[in-house]
Amino acid sequence: MPGPQSAVFLLLLVAGFGVAIWRAVVSRRVAFRILAGVLAFVPAMLFGVAAVNKYYDYYQTWGSAWADLFSQGPAAQVAAVPGDGAAAGAGGLGGLTAAGGGAALAGFLSHHVDTAVASQFGYTVEVRIHGTRSGISRAVWIYLPPQYFQPSYGRFRFPVMELLHGFPGSPRDWVNVVGITTTLRQEIQAGHAKPVVLVMPDVNGGRGISLQCLNQPGGPADATYLARDLPTAVGRLLRVQPPGPAWAVAGYSEGGFCAAELGLRFGRDYGYAGVLSGYFAPLDNQLGDPPRRVSPYGHDLKLKRLDTPSHLVTALPASRPVPEFWIGAGAGNRLDLTNADYFAQLLQIRQGRVAVHLIDGGGHSMFTWRGLIPSMLAWMTPRLTQHAERDTRLALAAARHARQKAEARAQSAARHHRHHQHHRGRQSHQAPAIAATRPA
Repeated sequence: MPGPQSAVFLLLLVAGFGVAIWRAVVSRRVAFRILAGVLAFVPAMLFGVAAVNKYYDYYQTWGSAWADLFSQGPAAQVAAVPGDGAAAGAGGLGGLTAAGGGAALAGFLSHHVDTAVASQFGYTVEVRIHGTRSGISRAVWIYLPPQYFQPSYGRFRFPVMELLHGFPGSPRDWVNVVGITTTLRQEIQAGHAKPVVLVMPDVNGGRGISLQCLNQPGGPADATYLARDLPTAVGRLLRVQPPGPAWAVAGYSEGGFCAAELGLRFGRDYGYAGVLSGYFAPLDNQLGDPPRRVSPYGHDLKLKRLDTPSHLVTALPASRPVPEFWIGAGAGNRLDLTNADYFAQLLQIRQGRVAVHLIDGGGHSMFTWRGLIPSMLAWMTPRLTQHAERDTRLALAAARHARQKAEARAQSAARHHRHHQHHRGRQSHQAPAIAATRPA
C-alpha cells in the first residue's frame, strides 16, 4: 500500500478527483452530477493535506498518522498515570506534584509495568505535572530507557533530556513522528549513545497555541514552568539527576528557540542545549481560533531583549554559567542555515568553535529533525552521563560515609552504655562493704 508521502498516493488522489469531475460533467441526472461534484472535494482536500505532509515530511507511514491523529498505534502503549488529585486534567489524568506524586508514579511503575519487557524496550508514561511556582498544569510524556529497569542500574540516577516540540505540535510528536524513543534505543544498542530519561512536556498548553516558552506579561509563566517547576518535579518523581550539569534542554523549530532561550536564562539548571532549526529572537505569539498574532511584549523592547538568545549570549556576565550548545539545521533552508551560523559565531566567546550540523537537502521539516537526532544524541548523552556517573559516585560515597558515621556513633553509644552499666554494677557491689567499715 502506498504511504502518505508516496507519489503513487498523490497520483491516485488526482485520478480520483478527475473521475469525480468527469462524472459530474457527463452524468445526465442532476442528482448524480451533484453527488459527483461533492465527492470531488474529498480527493481534492486529501491532496492538499498530502501535499503539505510531503513538503514538511510529517507523517512517513499510515501508522504514525493514525497514532498522532487518533491516539492509536505507538501512542496506545503510553500509559496514563493516575495522579494524586492535585489537579485534574484532560484525558482523566490526575495532577502529580513534586511533593505527593512520587509515590503515585513509583507505585504505578512497580505494579503495572512488565519489568522484563521494559528492561528491553523502555517504557513511556504520560503524567500531568502541576507547577507550584507557575500554577500551570500540563501533560508531560516521559520515556524511561531500558536501563532504568535493569538491576545493574538500580542505584544510578539518570541524566535527563528535556525535549520541546515546535508549533503546531504536542509532546506525542517526539514519539510518533520524530521517533525519538526508538532512535535513542537503537543508538544505545549501537554504542553511540548513553541511556537518558526523556522528558517531553506540552510546551504551549495546546496544539494551536504558540507562546514560545516565555513568561507572558500578565499571562502564564511558561518559562518558570518549563525551567523550574518541571525539572524540580521530575527530579523528585523519578530516579534522575537534579537540575544542573546532568540536565539538557533541546527542541526543534519553535522548540529550538525555547531551548536556546531557557538554556541561557536558566544556565545553572542545564548543562547542555540542542537547537534544531531554531530561531534566536522571539516572534509574535499565535492565539485564538481563527488564529491571530499577538506580541508578547507590546512596545517594551527592553523586556524583549531579555528573551532574545542572540542578545543574551553577549549580554550575560562572563561569570554567569551557560549550557554547552549543539546546533543543527537543514542545508536546504537558507533562513535556518543563516540563523544557525550566526548564533554559532556568537557562541564562540562562550565555548570556542561551535560546529553546525547539517542535513543535506533538508528543509524546515521533520525529515531534517529526524536526521539530526542521532548526531545530537551521540554528542550530548555521553557528556550528560559523565556528570551523572560522577554525581552518582559522590552521592554513594556521601551516603556510605554518612552510614559509617552513623554506625560509629551507634557503636560509641553502645560502648558508653556498657561502660555505664558496668560502672553502676561495681558501685552496687561495693556499697555494703563500705558501710561495714563505718563506726557505730
